[in-house]
Amino acid sequence: MSRLLEVRDLHTSFGEAEAVRDVSFDIDAGGSLALVGESGSGKSVSALSVLQLLPYPLAHHPGGSVKFAGEELMGAGHGRMRELRGNRIAMIFQEPLSSLNPLHDIEQQINEVLFVHKSMGRREARDRVEELLHLVGLEEALTRLDALPHEFSGGQQQRVMIAMALANEPDLLIADEPTTALDVTVQAQILKLLKELQAKLGMALLLITHDLGIVRHMAERVCVMNDGEIVETGVTEAVFTQPDHEYTKRLLAAEPSGRPLIADAEAPLVMAADNTKVWFPIRKGIVRRTVDHVKAVDGISLTVRAGQTLGVVGESGSGKSTLGRALLRLEKSDGDIEFHGEAIHGRSWKSLQPLRRQMQMVFQDPFGSLSPRLSVGQIVEEGLLVHGIGGSFDERRAIIGKTLKEVGLQADMQDRYPHEFSGGQRQRISIARALVLRPDFMVLDEPTSALDMSVQAQIVDLLRDLQKRHNLAYLFISHDLKVVRALAHDVIVMRRGRVVEAGTADKVFANPKEAYTRALMAAAFHMRADETGVVAT
Repeated sequence: MSRLLEVRDLHTSFGEAEAVRDVSFDIDAGGSLALVGESGSGKSVSALSVLQLLPYPLAHHPGGSVKFAGEELMGAGHGRMRELRGNRIAMIFQEPLSSLNPLHDIEQQINEVLFVHKSMGRREARDRVEELLHLVGLEEALTRLDALPHEFSGGQQQRVMIAMALANEPDLLIADEPTTALDVTVQAQILKLLKELQAKLGMALLLITHDLGIVRHMAERVCVMNDGEIVETGVTEAVFTQPDHEYTKRLLAAEPSGRPLIADAEAPLVMAADNTKVWFPIRKGIVRRTVDHVKAVDGISLTVRAGQTLGVVGESGSGKSTLGRALLRLEKSDGDIEFHGEAIHGRSWKSLQPLRRQMQMVFQDPFGSLSPRLSVGQIVEEGLLVHGIGGSFDERRAIIGKTLKEVGLQADMQDRYPHEFSGGQRQRISIARALVLRPDFMVLDEPTSALDMSVQAQIVDLLRDLQKRHNLAYLFISHDLKVVRALAHDVIVMRRGRVVEAGTADKVFANPKEAYTRALMAAAFHMRADETGVVAT
Protein backbone atom coordinates (compact mmCIF):
# COMPACT_ATOMS: atom_id res chain seq x y z
CA MET A 1 0.00 0.00 0.00
CA SER A 2 1.47 3.37 -1.03
CA ARG A 3 2.12 6.17 1.43
CA LEU A 4 -0.31 9.07 0.85
CA LEU A 5 0.46 11.54 3.65
CA GLU A 6 3.75 11.91 5.49
CA VAL A 7 4.12 14.39 8.34
CA ARG A 8 7.58 14.70 9.87
CA ASP A 9 8.72 16.75 12.89
CA LEU A 10 5.92 19.30 12.44
CA HIS A 11 6.18 22.44 14.56
CA THR A 12 3.39 25.04 14.62
CA SER A 13 3.56 28.24 16.63
CA PHE A 14 1.25 31.18 17.25
CA GLY A 15 3.60 34.07 17.82
CA GLU A 16 5.98 32.84 20.50
CA ALA A 17 3.63 30.12 21.77
CA GLU A 18 4.26 26.59 20.51
CA ALA A 19 1.00 24.77 19.75
CA VAL A 20 2.49 21.66 18.10
CA ARG A 21 5.95 20.17 18.62
CA ASP A 22 7.74 17.32 16.81
CA VAL A 23 4.54 15.76 15.44
CA SER A 24 5.08 12.90 12.98
CA PHE A 25 2.58 10.47 11.46
CA ASP A 26 1.80 8.66 8.19
CA ILE A 27 -1.37 7.63 6.39
CA ASP A 28 -1.41 5.08 3.58
CA ALA A 29 -3.73 5.36 0.58
CA GLY A 30 -7.09 4.00 1.73
CA GLY A 31 -5.86 3.84 5.33
CA SER A 32 -7.17 5.52 8.47
CA LEU A 33 -5.51 7.31 11.37
CA ALA A 34 -7.08 9.00 14.38
CA LEU A 35 -5.65 11.91 16.36
CA VAL A 36 -7.14 11.87 19.85
CA GLY A 37 -6.63 13.97 22.93
CA GLU A 38 -8.21 16.63 25.07
CA SER A 39 -9.27 20.04 23.83
CA GLY A 40 -6.22 22.22 23.21
CA SER A 41 -3.88 19.25 22.71
CA GLY A 42 -3.05 20.30 19.13
CA LYS A 43 -5.18 17.85 17.12
CA SER A 44 -6.98 20.42 14.94
CA VAL A 45 -3.87 22.59 14.58
CA SER A 46 -1.97 19.59 13.20
CA ALA A 47 -4.72 18.90 10.66
CA LEU A 48 -5.03 22.55 9.62
CA SER A 49 -1.26 22.66 9.17
CA VAL A 50 -1.54 19.93 6.52
CA LEU A 51 -3.84 22.13 4.43
CA GLN A 52 -2.06 25.38 5.43
CA LEU A 53 -5.31 26.89 6.66
CA LEU A 54 -3.91 28.56 9.77
CA PRO A 55 -3.87 32.39 9.84
CA TYR A 56 -0.63 33.85 8.48
CA PRO A 57 1.53 35.50 9.80
CA LEU A 58 0.18 34.82 13.31
CA ALA A 59 0.66 31.08 12.76
CA HIS A 60 3.94 29.83 11.37
CA HIS A 61 5.93 26.61 11.11
CA PRO A 62 9.46 26.81 12.57
CA GLY A 63 10.16 23.34 11.23
CA GLY A 64 8.78 20.17 9.76
CA SER A 65 7.66 18.56 6.53
CA VAL A 66 4.22 17.67 5.11
CA LYS A 67 4.23 15.50 1.99
CA PHE A 68 1.09 14.50 0.08
CA ALA A 69 1.54 11.78 -2.56
CA GLY A 70 5.26 12.56 -2.44
CA GLU A 71 4.78 16.32 -2.98
CA GLU A 72 6.05 18.72 -0.33
CA LEU A 73 3.21 21.00 0.81
CA MET A 74 5.14 23.02 3.35
CA GLY A 75 5.76 26.29 1.57
CA ALA A 76 3.63 25.42 -1.48
CA GLY A 77 2.02 28.37 -3.25
CA HIS A 78 -1.56 29.51 -2.70
CA GLY A 79 -2.55 28.43 -6.20
CA ARG A 80 -1.35 24.89 -5.71
CA MET A 81 -3.05 24.60 -2.31
CA ARG A 82 -6.33 25.81 -3.81
CA GLU A 83 -6.10 23.02 -6.39
CA LEU A 84 -5.71 20.43 -3.65
CA ARG A 85 -8.21 21.74 -1.11
CA GLY A 86 -11.70 20.42 -1.63
CA ASN A 87 -10.54 18.28 -4.55
CA ARG A 88 -7.87 15.75 -3.54
CA ILE A 89 -7.88 16.71 0.14
CA ALA A 90 -11.18 17.63 1.77
CA MET A 91 -11.99 18.63 5.33
CA ILE A 92 -15.04 18.43 7.55
CA PHE A 93 -14.78 21.22 10.11
CA GLN A 94 -15.79 21.00 13.74
CA GLU A 95 -18.33 23.83 13.88
CA PRO A 96 -20.58 23.71 10.81
CA LEU A 97 -22.50 26.95 11.29
CA SER A 98 -19.32 29.03 11.44
CA SER A 99 -17.95 27.22 8.37
CA LEU A 100 -21.03 27.55 6.14
CA ASN A 101 -21.75 30.84 4.37
CA PRO A 102 -24.79 32.37 6.13
CA LEU A 103 -25.86 34.16 2.92
CA HIS A 104 -25.84 31.15 0.56
CA ASP A 105 -28.45 28.40 0.47
CA ILE A 106 -27.26 24.83 0.85
CA GLU A 107 -27.45 24.07 -2.88
CA GLN A 108 -25.15 27.00 -3.64
CA GLN A 109 -22.68 25.86 -1.00
CA ILE A 110 -22.38 22.32 -2.35
CA ASN A 111 -22.50 23.55 -5.97
CA GLU A 112 -19.51 25.80 -5.40
CA VAL A 113 -17.21 22.82 -4.86
CA LEU A 114 -18.51 21.15 -8.02
CA PHE A 115 -18.24 24.28 -10.17
CA VAL A 116 -14.69 25.13 -9.05
CA HIS A 117 -13.14 21.67 -9.30
CA LYS A 118 -15.34 19.75 -11.76
CA SER A 119 -16.65 22.56 -14.00
CA MET A 120 -20.11 20.96 -13.91
CA GLY A 121 -23.17 22.51 -15.53
CA ARG A 122 -26.09 23.59 -13.36
CA ARG A 123 -28.29 20.57 -14.17
CA GLU A 124 -25.45 18.10 -13.63
CA ALA A 125 -24.54 19.83 -10.36
CA ARG A 126 -28.16 19.68 -9.15
CA ASP A 127 -28.22 15.92 -9.74
CA ARG A 128 -24.95 15.51 -7.85
CA VAL A 129 -26.23 17.64 -4.93
CA GLU A 130 -29.33 15.45 -4.64
CA GLU A 131 -27.16 12.33 -4.76
CA LEU A 132 -24.91 13.65 -2.00
CA LEU A 133 -27.82 14.62 0.25
CA HIS A 134 -29.17 11.09 -0.10
CA LEU A 135 -25.73 9.72 0.79
CA VAL A 136 -25.51 11.68 4.04
CA GLY A 137 -29.08 10.90 5.10
CA LEU A 138 -30.50 14.38 4.51
CA GLU A 139 -33.36 13.49 2.16
CA GLU A 140 -35.67 16.00 3.89
CA ALA A 141 -33.45 18.81 2.55
CA LEU A 142 -34.24 17.91 -1.07
CA THR A 143 -37.36 20.08 -0.85
CA ARG A 144 -35.44 22.86 0.92
CA LEU A 145 -32.40 23.36 -1.29
CA ASP A 146 -33.00 27.13 -1.17
CA ALA A 147 -32.91 27.17 2.66
CA LEU A 148 -30.08 28.96 4.49
CA PRO A 149 -27.80 27.17 7.01
CA HIS A 150 -29.44 28.70 10.10
CA GLU A 151 -32.75 27.13 9.08
CA PHE A 152 -31.35 23.66 9.78
CA SER A 153 -30.49 21.96 13.06
CA GLY A 154 -26.86 21.53 14.15
CA GLY A 155 -26.82 17.91 13.02
CA GLN A 156 -28.32 18.78 9.65
CA GLN A 157 -25.70 21.53 9.16
CA GLN A 158 -22.96 18.99 9.84
CA ARG A 159 -24.39 16.64 7.24
CA VAL A 160 -24.35 19.47 4.67
CA MET A 161 -20.65 19.95 5.51
CA ILE A 162 -20.00 16.24 4.99
CA ALA A 163 -21.79 16.35 1.62
CA MET A 164 -19.56 19.26 0.53
CA ALA A 165 -16.43 17.40 1.62
CA LEU A 166 -17.39 14.23 -0.26
CA ALA A 167 -18.54 16.01 -3.42
CA ASN A 168 -15.35 15.42 -5.40
CA GLU A 169 -14.49 12.01 -3.94
CA PRO A 170 -11.18 13.12 -2.38
CA ASP A 171 -8.10 10.95 -1.88
CA LEU A 172 -7.81 12.14 1.74
CA LEU A 173 -10.65 13.21 4.01
CA ILE A 174 -9.72 15.12 7.17
CA ALA A 175 -12.67 14.81 9.56
CA ASP A 176 -12.41 17.20 12.53
CA GLU A 177 -15.00 15.97 15.03
CA PRO A 178 -17.35 14.89 12.20
CA THR A 179 -20.12 13.65 14.51
CA THR A 180 -19.89 16.24 17.29
CA ALA A 181 -23.28 17.80 16.53
CA LEU A 182 -25.05 14.59 15.57
CA ASP A 183 -27.41 12.45 17.59
CA VAL A 184 -26.41 8.87 18.29
CA THR A 185 -28.46 7.22 15.55
CA VAL A 186 -27.18 9.60 12.87
CA GLN A 187 -23.64 9.19 14.21
CA ALA A 188 -23.88 5.50 13.43
CA GLN A 189 -25.22 6.25 9.94
CA ILE A 190 -22.50 8.80 9.15
CA LEU A 191 -19.70 6.60 10.44
CA LYS A 192 -21.06 3.66 8.46
CA LEU A 193 -21.19 5.94 5.39
CA LEU A 194 -17.57 7.03 5.84
CA LYS A 195 -16.46 3.42 6.17
CA GLU A 196 -18.36 2.45 3.01
CA LEU A 197 -16.92 5.40 1.06
CA GLN A 198 -13.42 4.49 2.20
CA ALA A 199 -13.87 0.98 0.84
CA LYS A 200 -15.57 2.14 -2.36
CA LEU A 201 -13.28 5.04 -3.25
CA GLY A 202 -10.03 3.91 -1.63
CA MET A 203 -10.18 7.16 0.36
CA ALA A 204 -7.79 7.74 3.26
CA LEU A 205 -9.18 9.15 6.51
CA LEU A 206 -7.55 11.39 9.10
CA LEU A 207 -10.01 11.42 12.00
CA ILE A 208 -9.83 13.98 14.79
CA THR A 209 -12.10 13.26 17.73
CA HIS A 210 -12.47 13.10 21.48
CA ASP A 211 -14.93 10.20 21.23
CA LEU A 212 -12.82 7.11 21.88
CA GLY A 213 -15.65 4.76 20.96
CA ILE A 214 -15.62 6.16 17.44
CA VAL A 215 -11.83 5.83 17.20
CA ARG A 216 -11.87 2.19 18.16
CA HIS A 217 -14.16 1.25 15.30
CA MET A 218 -13.12 3.74 12.62
CA ALA A 219 -9.31 3.95 12.66
CA GLU A 220 -6.62 1.35 12.02
CA ARG A 221 -3.99 3.38 13.84
CA VAL A 222 -4.16 6.05 16.53
CA CYS A 223 -1.94 8.89 17.76
CA VAL A 224 -2.63 10.21 21.26
CA MET A 225 -1.82 13.91 21.67
CA ASN A 226 -1.22 15.90 24.83
CA ASP A 227 0.03 19.47 25.12
CA GLY A 228 1.05 19.69 21.45
CA GLU A 229 2.96 16.41 21.33
CA ILE A 230 2.19 12.83 20.33
CA VAL A 231 2.69 10.80 23.51
CA GLU A 232 1.66 7.40 22.15
CA THR A 233 1.03 5.88 18.75
CA GLY A 234 0.24 2.43 17.44
CA VAL A 235 -2.39 0.03 16.16
CA THR A 236 -5.72 1.15 17.62
CA GLU A 237 -6.69 -2.10 19.33
CA ALA A 238 -3.27 -2.42 20.95
CA VAL A 239 -3.34 1.16 22.27
CA PHE A 240 -6.85 0.68 23.67
CA THR A 241 -6.21 -2.68 25.33
CA GLN A 242 -2.62 -2.12 26.52
CA PRO A 243 -1.87 1.62 26.72
CA ASP A 244 1.67 2.50 27.73
CA HIS A 245 1.48 6.19 28.56
CA GLU A 246 -0.20 7.41 31.75
CA TYR A 247 -2.05 10.11 29.83
CA THR A 248 -3.56 7.50 27.49
CA LYS A 249 -4.69 5.43 30.47
CA ARG A 250 -6.30 8.49 32.05
CA LEU A 251 -8.01 9.42 28.79
CA LEU A 252 -9.47 5.95 28.35
CA ALA A 253 -10.82 6.00 31.91
CA ALA A 254 -12.53 9.41 31.57
CA GLU A 255 -16.31 9.43 31.04
CA PRO A 256 -19.25 11.36 32.55
CA SER A 257 -20.53 9.36 35.49
CA GLY A 258 -22.65 9.57 38.59
CA ARG A 259 -26.29 10.47 38.93
CA PRO A 260 -28.17 13.76 39.42
CA LEU A 261 -28.53 15.27 42.87
CA ILE A 262 -31.67 14.44 44.82
CA ALA A 263 -34.32 16.99 43.85
CA ASP A 264 -37.20 18.27 45.96
CA ALA A 265 -40.42 17.14 44.26
CA GLU A 266 -42.27 20.00 45.99
CA ALA A 267 -39.80 22.73 45.02
CA PRO A 268 -41.29 25.89 43.44
CA LEU A 269 -42.03 25.78 39.73
CA VAL A 270 -39.54 27.87 37.78
CA MET A 271 -40.64 27.22 34.19
CA ALA A 272 -43.89 25.77 32.89
CA ALA A 273 -45.23 25.40 29.35
CA ASP A 274 -48.64 24.24 28.18
CA ASN A 275 -49.35 23.20 24.58
CA THR A 276 -46.40 25.18 23.19
CA LYS A 277 -46.22 25.34 19.40
CA VAL A 278 -43.61 26.75 17.03
CA TRP A 279 -44.63 26.41 13.38
CA PHE A 280 -42.52 27.83 10.55
CA PRO A 281 -44.38 28.65 7.31
CA ILE A 282 -43.39 27.05 4.01
CA ARG A 283 -43.87 29.65 1.28
CA LYS A 284 -43.90 29.00 -2.46
CA GLY A 285 -44.72 30.79 -5.66
CA ILE A 286 -44.07 34.32 -6.84
CA VAL A 287 -46.15 35.88 -4.05
CA ARG A 288 -44.60 33.52 -1.47
CA ARG A 289 -47.93 32.13 -0.33
CA THR A 290 -47.90 29.88 2.74
CA VAL A 291 -48.69 26.34 1.57
CA ASP A 292 -47.75 24.39 4.68
CA HIS A 293 -45.82 24.58 7.96
CA VAL A 294 -42.74 22.97 9.48
CA LYS A 295 -44.06 21.95 12.89
CA ALA A 296 -40.80 22.28 14.81
CA VAL A 297 -42.57 22.20 18.19
CA ASP A 298 -46.09 20.83 18.09
CA GLY A 299 -48.03 21.03 21.35
CA ILE A 300 -45.49 20.37 24.10
CA SER A 301 -46.18 20.75 27.82
CA LEU A 302 -43.54 20.58 30.55
CA THR A 303 -42.53 21.81 34.00
CA VAL A 304 -39.13 22.47 35.56
CA ARG A 305 -38.71 23.04 39.30
CA ALA A 306 -35.94 24.74 41.25
CA GLY A 307 -32.95 22.44 41.67
CA GLN A 308 -34.26 20.10 38.96
CA THR A 309 -32.90 19.13 35.53
CA LEU A 310 -35.26 18.24 32.69
CA GLY A 311 -33.42 16.40 29.92
CA VAL A 312 -34.64 16.84 26.35
CA VAL A 313 -33.41 14.17 23.95
CA GLY A 314 -34.13 13.22 20.35
CA GLU A 315 -32.56 13.18 16.92
CA SER A 316 -31.32 16.27 15.09
CA GLY A 317 -34.25 18.26 13.73
CA SER A 318 -36.68 16.92 16.36
CA GLY A 319 -37.28 20.43 17.74
CA LYS A 320 -35.19 20.31 20.93
CA SER A 321 -33.33 23.59 20.42
CA THR A 322 -36.43 25.37 19.09
CA LEU A 323 -38.29 24.37 22.28
CA GLY A 324 -35.51 25.81 24.43
CA ARG A 325 -35.51 29.11 22.53
CA ALA A 326 -39.31 29.32 22.75
CA LEU A 327 -39.25 28.93 26.54
CA LEU A 328 -36.83 31.86 26.79
CA ARG A 329 -38.96 33.89 24.37
CA LEU A 330 -36.20 33.92 21.78
CA GLU A 331 -38.60 32.27 19.32
CA LYS A 332 -42.23 33.22 18.67
CA SER A 333 -44.64 30.54 19.83
CA ASP A 334 -48.24 29.78 20.64
CA GLY A 335 -49.37 28.33 23.97
CA ASP A 336 -48.92 29.33 27.59
CA ILE A 337 -45.47 29.81 29.12
CA GLU A 338 -44.96 30.82 32.75
CA PHE A 339 -41.76 31.80 34.54
CA HIS A 340 -41.94 31.80 38.34
CA GLY A 341 -45.73 31.64 37.98
CA GLU A 342 -45.89 34.75 35.78
CA ALA A 343 -47.18 34.52 32.20
CA ILE A 344 -44.47 35.60 29.77
CA HIS A 345 -45.73 34.29 26.41
CA GLY A 346 -47.57 37.49 25.50
CA ARG A 347 -45.08 40.03 26.83
CA SER A 348 -43.08 42.42 24.69
CA TRP A 349 -39.33 42.15 24.22
CA LYS A 350 -38.76 45.28 26.34
CA SER A 351 -40.92 44.09 29.22
CA LEU A 352 -39.03 40.79 29.27
CA GLN A 353 -35.61 42.45 29.62
CA PRO A 354 -35.62 42.59 33.45
CA LEU A 355 -36.19 38.82 33.48
CA ARG A 356 -33.32 38.03 31.12
CA ARG A 357 -30.82 37.92 33.98
CA GLN A 358 -32.84 35.13 35.61
CA MET A 359 -33.05 32.92 32.50
CA GLN A 360 -30.01 32.28 30.37
CA MET A 361 -29.01 30.04 27.47
CA VAL A 362 -25.82 28.27 26.46
CA PHE A 363 -25.96 27.82 22.70
CA GLN A 364 -24.94 24.73 20.74
CA ASP A 365 -22.33 26.40 18.52
CA PRO A 366 -19.87 28.27 20.76
CA PHE A 367 -17.86 29.89 17.98
CA GLY A 368 -20.97 31.17 16.21
CA SER A 369 -22.35 32.69 19.43
CA LEU A 370 -19.12 34.41 20.54
CA SER A 371 -18.25 37.71 18.87
CA PRO A 372 -14.81 37.45 17.20
CA ARG A 373 -14.32 41.20 17.73
CA LEU A 374 -14.59 41.08 21.51
CA SER A 375 -12.16 39.67 24.04
CA VAL A 376 -13.34 36.91 26.36
CA GLY A 377 -13.56 39.45 29.18
CA GLN A 378 -15.75 41.75 27.09
CA ILE A 379 -18.00 38.84 26.06
CA VAL A 380 -18.60 37.74 29.65
CA GLU A 381 -18.83 41.35 30.85
CA GLU A 382 -21.60 42.25 28.41
CA GLY A 383 -24.36 40.81 30.60
CA LEU A 384 -22.94 42.51 33.69
CA LEU A 385 -23.07 45.90 31.94
CA VAL A 386 -26.62 45.38 30.63
CA HIS A 387 -27.93 44.47 34.08
CA GLY A 388 -25.79 46.91 36.06
CA ILE A 389 -23.79 44.32 37.99
CA GLY A 390 -20.35 45.31 39.33
CA GLY A 391 -19.81 48.95 40.09
CA SER A 392 -16.37 49.43 38.58
CA PHE A 393 -14.22 47.91 35.86
CA ASP A 394 -11.99 46.22 38.46
CA GLU A 395 -15.01 44.73 40.27
CA ARG A 396 -16.41 43.36 37.02
CA ARG A 397 -13.00 41.99 36.07
CA ALA A 398 -12.81 40.14 39.40
CA ILE A 399 -16.29 38.66 38.86
CA ILE A 400 -15.32 37.55 35.35
CA GLY A 401 -12.07 36.00 36.55
CA LYS A 402 -13.88 34.06 39.28
CA THR A 403 -16.45 32.76 36.80
CA LEU A 404 -13.80 31.68 34.30
CA LYS A 405 -12.10 29.70 37.06
CA GLU A 406 -15.44 28.01 37.84
CA VAL A 407 -15.63 26.63 34.30
CA GLY A 408 -12.03 25.43 34.27
CA LEU A 409 -10.29 28.39 32.60
CA GLN A 410 -7.74 30.84 33.95
CA ALA A 411 -8.64 34.35 35.07
CA ASP A 412 -6.01 35.96 32.82
CA MET A 413 -7.59 34.37 29.73
CA GLN A 414 -10.15 37.18 29.65
CA ASP A 415 -7.72 39.30 27.61
CA ARG A 416 -7.62 36.78 24.76
CA TYR A 417 -10.04 36.35 21.83
CA PRO A 418 -12.31 33.38 20.92
CA HIS A 419 -10.23 32.27 17.92
CA GLU A 420 -7.28 31.68 20.25
CA PHE A 421 -9.12 28.85 22.04
CA SER A 422 -9.99 25.27 21.18
CA GLY A 423 -13.59 24.23 20.56
CA GLY A 424 -13.95 22.86 24.08
CA GLN A 425 -12.51 25.99 25.65
CA ARG A 426 -14.91 28.17 23.64
CA GLN A 427 -17.82 26.14 24.98
CA ARG A 428 -16.64 26.81 28.52
CA ILE A 429 -16.51 30.53 27.73
CA SER A 430 -20.15 30.30 26.59
CA ILE A 431 -21.07 28.63 29.87
CA ALA A 432 -19.22 31.34 31.81
CA ARG A 433 -21.14 34.06 29.97
CA ALA A 434 -24.42 32.55 31.19
CA LEU A 435 -23.21 31.69 34.71
CA VAL A 436 -21.82 35.13 35.46
CA LEU A 437 -25.37 36.50 35.92
CA ARG A 438 -26.28 33.74 38.41
CA PRO A 439 -29.62 32.89 36.77
CA ASP A 440 -32.46 30.78 38.19
CA PHE A 441 -33.14 28.89 34.95
CA MET A 442 -30.69 27.84 32.26
CA VAL A 443 -31.31 26.26 28.89
CA LEU A 444 -28.21 24.21 28.07
CA ASP A 445 -28.26 23.41 24.36
CA GLU A 446 -25.68 20.66 23.76
CA PRO A 447 -23.21 22.24 26.24
CA THR A 448 -20.85 19.26 26.16
CA SER A 449 -21.05 18.32 22.47
CA ALA A 450 -17.73 19.99 21.61
CA LEU A 451 -15.88 18.71 24.67
CA ASP A 452 -13.63 15.71 25.09
CA MET A 453 -14.64 13.01 27.58
CA SER A 454 -12.57 14.21 30.51
CA VAL A 455 -13.83 17.78 30.16
CA GLN A 456 -17.39 16.52 29.73
CA ALA A 457 -17.05 14.86 33.11
CA GLN A 458 -15.70 18.10 34.61
CA ILE A 459 -18.57 20.13 33.15
CA VAL A 460 -21.14 17.63 34.42
CA ASP A 461 -19.62 17.88 37.90
CA LEU A 462 -19.56 21.68 37.60
CA LEU A 463 -23.22 21.86 36.59
CA ARG A 464 -24.19 19.59 39.49
CA ASP A 465 -22.18 21.75 41.91
CA LEU A 466 -23.71 24.99 40.61
CA GLN A 467 -27.19 23.46 40.81
CA LYS A 468 -26.60 22.47 44.42
CA ARG A 469 -25.14 25.85 45.45
CA HIS A 470 -27.63 28.06 43.63
CA ASN A 471 -30.69 25.78 43.38
CA LEU A 472 -30.63 26.19 39.60
CA ALA A 473 -33.23 24.76 37.25
CA TYR A 474 -31.87 23.34 33.99
CA LEU A 475 -33.42 22.42 30.67
CA PHE A 476 -30.65 20.18 29.37
CA ILE A 477 -30.78 19.50 25.61
CA SER A 478 -28.46 16.83 24.32
CA HIS A 479 -28.03 13.92 21.96
CA ASP A 480 -25.46 12.43 24.35
CA LEU A 481 -27.61 10.14 26.46
CA LYS A 482 -24.75 9.28 28.81
CA VAL A 483 -24.48 12.91 29.85
CA VAL A 484 -28.27 13.23 30.15
CA ARG A 485 -28.38 10.17 32.40
CA ALA A 486 -25.72 11.73 34.66
CA LEU A 487 -27.60 15.03 35.04
CA ALA A 488 -31.35 14.74 34.41
CA HIS A 489 -34.07 14.00 36.96
CA ASP A 490 -36.80 13.84 34.33
CA VAL A 491 -36.59 13.24 30.57
CA ILE A 492 -38.76 13.99 27.56
CA VAL A 493 -38.04 12.29 24.24
CA MET A 494 -38.88 14.36 21.16
CA ARG A 495 -39.48 13.30 17.59
CA ARG A 496 -40.69 15.54 14.77
CA GLY A 497 -41.78 18.27 17.16
CA ARG A 498 -43.76 16.05 19.54
CA VAL A 499 -43.06 14.27 22.82
CA VAL A 500 -43.13 10.52 22.23
CA GLU A 501 -42.15 9.54 25.77
CA ALA A 502 -41.75 11.30 29.11
CA GLY A 503 -41.07 10.35 32.70
CA THR A 504 -38.42 10.18 35.37
CA ALA A 505 -34.93 9.60 34.01
CA ASP A 506 -34.62 6.30 35.90
CA LYS A 507 -37.79 4.89 34.33
CA VAL A 508 -37.11 6.12 30.81
CA PHE A 509 -33.54 4.83 30.78
CA ALA A 510 -34.26 1.54 32.52
CA ASN A 511 -37.51 0.63 30.78
CA PRO A 512 -38.26 2.72 27.66
CA LYS A 513 -41.77 2.01 26.40
CA GLU A 514 -41.64 3.42 22.88
CA ALA A 515 -39.74 1.72 20.05
CA TYR A 516 -38.14 5.05 19.09
CA THR A 517 -36.79 5.55 22.62
CA ARG A 518 -35.46 2.01 22.70
CA ALA A 519 -33.64 2.63 19.40
CA LEU A 520 -32.02 5.78 20.82
CA MET A 521 -30.92 3.96 23.97
CA ALA A 522 -29.54 1.03 21.99
CA ALA A 523 -27.55 3.31 19.68
CA ALA A 524 -26.19 5.29 22.62
CA PHE A 525 -25.09 2.54 24.95
CA HIS A 526 -24.34 -0.78 23.33
CA MET A 527 -25.79 -1.51 19.89
CA ARG A 528 -23.56 -2.13 16.89
CA ALA A 529 -24.82 -0.29 13.84
CA ASP A 530 -24.42 -3.30 11.55
CA GLU A 531 -21.93 -5.87 10.40
CA THR A 532 -19.29 -3.18 9.75
CA GLY A 533 -18.70 -3.02 13.50
CA VAL A 534 -19.35 0.71 13.82
CA VAL A 535 -20.55 1.63 17.28
CA ALA A 536 -22.40 4.83 18.07
CA THR A 537 -20.95 5.25 21.55
